[in-house]
Amino acid sequence: MQNDDPLKEFLSLVDVEGFSERYSRDICDGKYFGMPLELIVQAERRLRQESERCIAYFSMEYGLATSFYNTFTSKNQIDPQNKIPENTVFSNYRLADYLFDVNIDCIIDLPIYSGGLGVLAGDTVKTMADYKMPAAAIGVLWHSGYFRQKFWFKYGQVPEKMHWDPYSYPGLIPLKNIVTVKLRDREIHLRLWKYYVYSYKHDYVVPLILLDAEIPQNSEEIKALTDQLYRSDNNWIKLMQRVVLGFGGVAAIKELSYNIDIFHLNEGHAALAFVAKAGGFSDSGVEALKSKFYYTCHTPVQAGHDRFSEDDIRPNLRDEDFRLVQKFGRERPGLINLTLLSMNVSSSINAVAKRHQEVMQLQFPEYKERIRYVTNGVHPYTWISKSFMDLYKRFNPVIKDIESSPMGLAEAPKLRNNLEFRQQIWEAHQVNKSRFCSLLEKWKLKEDVFTVCWARRIAAYKRPSLILQDVQRLLQIAKKVGPLQIILAGKAHPNDNLAFTYLNEMMDKVDALEGVYDYLKILILENYDIHMGKLLTSSVDMWLNNPVPPFEASGTSGMKAMLNGVVQMSTLDGWVVEAEDMGIGKIFGRRYVEGKFDSEFGHYLKEDVDELYQSLEEMAAMYYTASRGGNSSFASPWIDKMINCVAAGAHFNTYRMLDEYKHLIWGIREEKLSAVKV
Repeated sequence: MQNDDPLKEFLSLVDVEGFSERYSRDICDGKYFGMPLELIVQAERRLRQESERCIAYFSMEYGLATSFYNTFTSKNQIDPQNKIPENTVFSNYRLADYLFDVNIDCIIDLPIYSGGLGVLAGDTVKTMADYKMPAAAIGVLWHSGYFRQKFWFKYGQVPEKMHWDPYSYPGLIPLKNIVTVKLRDREIHLRLWKYYVYSYKHDYVVPLILLDAEIPQNSEEIKALTDQLYRSDNNWIKLMQRVVLGFGGVAAIKELSYNIDIFHLNEGHAALAFVAKAGGFSDSGVEALKSKFYYTCHTPVQAGHDRFSEDDIRPNLRDEDFRLVQKFGRERPGLINLTLLSMNVSSSINAVAKRHQEVMQLQFPEYKERIRYVTNGVHPYTWISKSFMDLYKRFNPVIKDIESSPMGLAEAPKLRNNLEFRQQIWEAHQVNKSRFCSLLEKWKLKEDVFTVCWARRIAAYKRPSLILQDVQRLLQIAKKVGPLQIILAGKAHPNDNLAFTYLNEMMDKVDALEGVYDYLKILILENYDIHMGKLLTSSVDMWLNNPVPPFEASGTSGMKAMLNGVVQMSTLDGWVVEAEDMGIGKIFGRRYVEGKFDSEFGHYLKEDVDELYQSLEEMAAMYYTASRGGNSSFASPWIDKMINCVAAGAHFNTYRMLDEYKHLIWGIREEKLSAVKV
């Protein structure tokens, strides 16, 4: 049913704070910041219908790629703080580092994420919109985002507080709605904000509700709760941020009259949502409520499992809430584990890769029979570059309608003997690589030089400095096989001293290289974010991934790269275990011994470094059979690897992932999602 006056109904469903003064120019004439307004009305209506099995998806962070995917427009002036700032480069070409910065004229991504967990949540919500699912995402409005990374010569990473303006961020609106969370001796008041996540085809919408404590009703210490994502230097703030997400999220759902039947907890950060929802229930009611809760665990690493002393929790939660936390979350006397709480209150538990399932079952043997797995994926229409999307369209119908489903990529091997396809996949890659080299032209990157990238969150088990363990060996490979360009990027959490040490080590290694730039270029890029992630995953020749098995639960950056034909080199961990036989590149290093779960800090450097360099030399030699001195050979086995990567993208995406959640986890029948009810 088409609404003759969508603005009037929109304002009846979405009570916008300051509409006339600030937002009326962008929400008018049937448009919401340039997107169809009627779709928001339909989605808001649908979430209030009792006949639907609506989903609330809780996550502490969301990386939505709003700088380049479904970007909203605004007729109002955008605060300069909402633009991507200039970033520096730390390289072995120090003159360029001193003289130049990297400048991208673009809006920042909505800064409510830190890394892979948030990007996975964002990709999931975008896919829900593509599937026209009756869903709402619940998160937090982080006023200082995560942090801004600065490189200081001889000091390494120096974290700086980030500043941005939510009021002038296109598509983000504050509501008049304020919810209250009641604690033992105080209240937390939270303003609700909304950001609408549109589908790829702009034919459906999923609302993202964000919780904000920075309002006059709160004391200064309460306002600070939604200031910075992942504060770990203050245990009370850390706990209260989980209270904001869990209790505040449930209060927001009630305030907005959403009829939610499925509560999905993306990590244990949101575990208190069950406690909030169960308030006032009888014992039988609490047990029945478990059928509506579902939990995804994203890490085997100990630091990823939130633990709090009962002495920290008891003074803050009301008695009935504390009793539920104690009943379902106690790991041992005096200690609460939010992972255990999440598992004990959920009807379904899932890991995020097959190997991660095996590890979880070792970590939590009493839950072994309940732990399933759904391997993560990436949202194809966010991460496929324009040159590759155009390529896939040109080779329809072999690669079936790519704009409707990424599953058609599985047919790419049928084009293996098609010389035109082999030439065009190489040329599509070179278009991306040329754009990347142009961005870094002051550092003299070359399009015909083998380019390797390691980019992700800097953490000990991910071994960011592995490739730099013996830079002289790298130089030998470059002189023997062909020059190398190595790109490194990632943030170390400000309170992770070990990760900070790794980054310093990397910078010291690069700084010590002199007079070899013609053979070996190494660049460490500042402020790795989603925008840079899109650029790197579509532009480099080989994506490097070398965690200590089995501590990478899944990983997704390599999946993004594969959608653009980027060849992989990886240790056998996370999702790569399921792709081992797909011919996507080179597997190297120590392998996980089934049933043996060692420390995440056992780095096995000697053996893995040797294999890394052997593999690198082999892959560089293969690359140079495809490209040498500006001449290309389309018969090269390197192009076969690229085609295999594209085909693997048919599986490692959020369409397949969400299909599995719908059928295996949530038990949703397809006919419930066949049409949008209005």
